[in-house]
Amino acid sequence: MPRHIAFIMDGNGRWAQRRGLPREQGHRFGVKAFRNVLEHCDKLGLEATTFYAFSTENWKRPKREVNAIMKLMDAYLSECEQKIDEYAFRIVFLGDKGVFDEKRRARMERLEARTSNRSRIVNIALNYGGRDEIVNACNRLLADGKETITAEDFKAVLYTASSPEVDMIVRTGGDLRISNFLLWQAAYAELYFTDVLWPDFGPDEVDRAIVEFSKRKRRFGGV
Repeated sequence: MPRHIAFIMDGNGRWAQRRGLPREQGHRFGVKAFRNVLEHCDKLGLEATTFYAFSTENWKRPKREVNAIMKLMDAYLSECEQKIDEYAFRIVFLGDKGVFDEKRRARMERLEARTSNRSRIVNIALNYGGRDEIVNACNRLLADGKETITAEDFKAVLYTASSPEVDMIVRTGGDLRISNFLLWQAAYAELYFTDVLWPDFGPDEVDRAIVEFSKRKRRFGGV
């Protein structure tokens, strides 16, 4: 079993367009898929899961679509606040929170603080970019006065510092790239690509990915 799976949730817009719906409707169904996948991963006992919800590049999308995503995000934050005691996992938001308004940012920080003592982790990547994460880590180390940096120093200031190593990155939607996601963490992660669009991705697909993972031989540069 992998300890940590990261998901690139791709295909919401295309899923909606194929059904004659506006793209933002695809994101609504994508949230349902997110809940189902998260619940299943929790039942499987994964130590950490990471979801690529909104990238630094996604701000370039049509304003209507971006606004719809932000509304869905606010609704999810409200849900988390209401059900926080029912959840068994720690919530961590990956990315630069500085772009969000004070109210939204404060809600994220409260959720992180209220769940900080829990062992299982759910990382939600919002306004996240792998390159930005690396630059941010370098700046933090420079600010700390570091002149010589080790890999462990670097790992400790990444957004994912509290999570175990990423074992597998799953991308839905058919594209064969990682799109600026977890660039440092992906060094030895197994990559799994599927044509299934994210709203149609569920527990059965998660199980298929894990079965595929179990067949891989991870050498980490050895033989």
